[in-house]
Amino acid sequence: MNELYSELSTALDEFMSVAQFSKDSLIVVGCSTSEVSGQHIGSSGSADVAQALYAQLNNWSRQHQLQLAFQSCEHLNRALVLEREAAQRRGYNPVFVIPVAKAGGAMAAHAYRQFADPVVVENIQADGGIDIGQTLIGMHLKPVAVPLRSTILRIGEAPIVLATTRLKRIGGERAVYVQE
Repeated sequence: MNELYSELSTALDEFMSVAQFSKDSLIVVGCSTSEVSGQHIGSSGSADVAQALYAQLNNWSRQHQLQLAFQSCEHLNRALVLEREAAQRRGYNPVFVIPVAKAGGAMAAHAYRQFADPVVVENIQADGGIDIGQTLIGMHLKPVAVPLRSTILRIGEAPIVLATTRLKRIGGERAVYVQE
């Protein structure tokens, strides 16, 4: 578990140094604890892996004053767990379900139990994302996602992909994007 914690810590530090998220940015986290353990996604979720990774993600988000949303598995249509206050501030409507390991995934179920006032919502538009184990978080990012490279390529056995977002550029060849 210490190795997982260390790998994730390095990846998150690199993520923040490149993305430079502002206070209260919303970050979607997708994590297959099965993949982290070297198993097929959805086959052997681990509460211990979820607990270890959640601790590091929570510390990082508090340190940088970010909001986290944890994506559940396909059995809940990839719905997301977040704090009620964060959902209300963004106008996200809660749905009625409680993620559990076999329907939601170990990470989303763990986050639901750890949050002070959790809700589940169907969709968000996050400012950035952390995908551990190819959980397909792209549907929950703002429209223009920008992948970021890290020196950490895996958390345990699971590939990690980091992304930030940017505003859409519009206007064509005459458009100006930098003020003189």
